[in-house]
Amino acid sequence: MECWDTLAQYGLRSMGIGERLLPRSDFTLCQQVVLIGSGMIWNIYFGVLALVAGFALATLVAVGKAQANPLIRKPSEWFIFLFRGSPLFIQFFFGYFLFLSLKQTFPIFDPLASAWAGALVVLFLNTSAYTGEIFYGALMSVPKGDQEAASAYGLTGWRRFRRITWPTMLRLAWPAYTNEAIFLFHATVLVFFTGFPAIQQRGDALYYASYFADKTFNPFVPYPILAAYFILLTLVVIGIMGAVNRRLNRHLPQAAGRRPRLLPQIIR
Repeated sequence: MECWDTLAQYGLRSMGIGERLLPRSDFTLCQQVVLIGSGMIWNIYFGVLALVAGFALATLVAVGKAQANPLIRKPSEWFIFLFRGSPLFIQFFFGYFLFLSLKQTFPIFDPLASAWAGALVVLFLNTSAYTGEIFYGALMSVPKGDQEAASAYGLTGWRRFRRITWPTMLRLAWPAYTNEAIFLFHATVLVFFTGFPAIQQRGDALYYASYFADKTFNPFVPYPILAAYFILLTLVVIGIMGAVNRRLNRHLPQAAGRRPRLLPQIIR
């Protein structure tokens, strides 16, 4: 079987498209690369949706923690403390059993007992807590001079937050937020170890890597393939987040950050 045939059969298998049965013997390198890559679709799905939704909730949590009113501040503080203080692995298990209990009482919660929804909710809440703390620290670091200048121009309330406070907060928080985004994509592999089921052998990348490691008794092929996929994914995340960072800081002088031009120095 040529590699193109393998790609056609197993390229989208994790989504339920293509060959239903996994290979049982005579495993090829192409099969392992294609199937592990197919599972990466789920890792990207978990990471992207949790990151986008968590960004919005983290902003609300950071603003809530900065409020003087304890009725607003305390829930934000306890939310951050709860999800930052407990391991993500344990959160997955508690989330699964909670969603399973809700499913038995209220059938409307049935999707949350599956990995595609339940694990996504846990990742969303976890990254919201970590990102909320990052945004809170940046919010407290916004220069008071910016706030006073905004007030002098008549910007108050929501307009000042939208045009002055929030953009400055993002510029200050973005490097740390980039690290959180990378950690979030790496944390998606924990879904395989939790109670959330993989339906009809449609798992994430680690699911397929573990399958090949168990069948071939050789973990030194599938796991390096898995690591290579995550390295490529990390490079993509760094590239995207770096582009956003340059966009956020486009008004700042860039001369200090330019790479030195070596050729004129050598000629001189």
